[in-house]
Amino acid sequence: MRSAWLWLVGLGVLAVVAASPPARAGDPPAKRAGALSAEQLADRIDQLIEAKYRAKEIPPSPLADDAEFFRRLSLDIGGRIPSVMDARLFFGEKAADKRHKAVDKLLDSPLYSTHFAAVWRTLMVPDNNNQFFQNSGPQLEAWLKSRLRENTHYDKMVREIITTPVVFNRAGMNGRNANEPTPLPFFQAQEMKPENLAGATARLFLGVKLECAQCHNHPFAKWKREQFWEYAAFFSGIQTPPGQGGFIATNDLAEKRDIKISGTDKVVQARFINGSEPKWASGTSTRETLADWVTSPDNPYFARAAANRTWAHFFGVGIVEPLGQESAENPASHPELLDELARQFVLHDYDMKYLIRAIGYSKTYQRSSDSDSADPPDPRLFTRMSIKGLTAEQLYDSIVEATRYNEVEPVNAPRGFVQLNSPRAEFLGRFGNTTDKRTEYQTSILQALSLMNGKFVSDATSVQKSVTLAGVIDAPWMKTPEKVEALYLAALSRKPKATELERLTKYVDRGGPSGDKEKALADVFWALLNSSEFILNH
Repeated sequence: MRSAWLWLVGLGVLAVVAASPPARAGDPPAKRAGALSAEQLADRIDQLIEAKYRAKEIPPSPLADDAEFFRRLSLDIGGRIPSVMDARLFFGEKAADKRHKAVDKLLDSPLYSTHFAAVWRTLMVPDNNNQFFQNSGPQLEAWLKSRLRENTHYDKMVREIITTPVVFNRAGMNGRNANEPTPLPFFQAQEMKPENLAGATARLFLGVKLECAQCHNHPFAKWKREQFWEYAAFFSGIQTPPGQGGFIATNDLAEKRDIKISGTDKVVQARFINGSEPKWASGTSTRETLADWVTSPDNPYFARAAANRTWAHFFGVGIVEPLGQESAENPASHPELLDELARQFVLHDYDMKYLIRAIGYSKTYQRSSDSDSADPPDPRLFTRMSIKGLTAEQLYDSIVEATRYNEVEPVNAPRGFVQLNSPRAEFLGRFGNTTDKRTEYQTSILQALSLMNGKFVSDATSVQKSVTLAGVIDAPWMKTPEKVEALYLAALSRKPKATELERLTKYVDRGGPSGDKEKALADVFWALLNSSEFILNH
């Protein structure tokens, strides 16, 4: 039986990345001093994690079986459960490195760019019922997807976000078509305000919760109010012209480098959060100067924050947790590991696929979520995989995959467009994320009722409308046990246990309460899609 639902207490914010060994310009990552391959970094991850729990004499969970691993990997990288065909192919693979191959295949598939575009869009432009955000979110998601599809390295993506031209008025955004991919919605989500952009960029790209110092010195960290506004000054060239109903950043404001601290008459100059002063270059805008510093290999925050956020995506909890709140009182659980991940990320030119590949290859990631202990150990020891709730997108797309539901989108709709009152819009609205901690996911009564009785799930599991059910029911060559197995593979990405198969075969053969075998198969499918095993990532 699956272990109990995990509740976490937040820990941790930022330390300094260990100095990287020198690398000659132009050297490929594999030839740089100290650079590890993905396989070598995976081994290093395991060594550092194992050292910690062995010191505490806590045994780890065994490695997950193929079904548990493949479903988890598909959800974490591809954003949905695997297809029945992919699951069968993976189970039948005999190669010793089949799990490594599965990681590589998913990273090379369109599912990776689609899923991670949604992940980053949610971080940059949170779900909002406002029509403006419903319209602009897809533009950002489409832009992210294009960059991820091209494997644009992380530092290049962040630079493009920070330095994107900001012009928005009644004529349009940046002179673009309204449906053209652009990172501009990130600025719009922050209302173009320097203080909002300062807090958002520090949190997302530096792993620092700087906004707590906006009105007063941070009570528990080193950040001072003046530091916050010095950082906000890098965005002071973005202004809202009074009475014009739009935002504008013009060339004469591109080099604006000062800002007045809100509620005071004091004006401060742009300065990096580590206290160093920018080296201004002629013809380089203020935000370009900021981007140079943010993405620099010498920046003690940038690579470390990205490594920690990536780790948290796959494990449900960061090495620094909550993200961006490391201090003497909240240290990283494995500081040496976080240093190593950040160092290798820099040595591999901020290649996000490299980092994901190393994590996926590790035994630490491949451990089961089961635990024999009645009192499971601290999840930050990573002795087992934490159980995570699915995001709304993961849940919807997994139901679509399991049932083979085909939702017709409007002709020429932009990527990411969600039609109002459509099954997807209704579903995402009810299952919008209530917390950014997937290990503390809570299901509301409305969400439970939507799964049990909602039109989307009802249609997807009805004998008349379900493609999956129709395929199983209309297969005369399949006996009842094979039909039950097919439904298990479709919904749970595994074959039923012997006891499950025996019980459900009897249920279907007697036709359930109505004496109808087809309806009994629909009952089985409905129960699987409403099970905890389906709605959780384990």
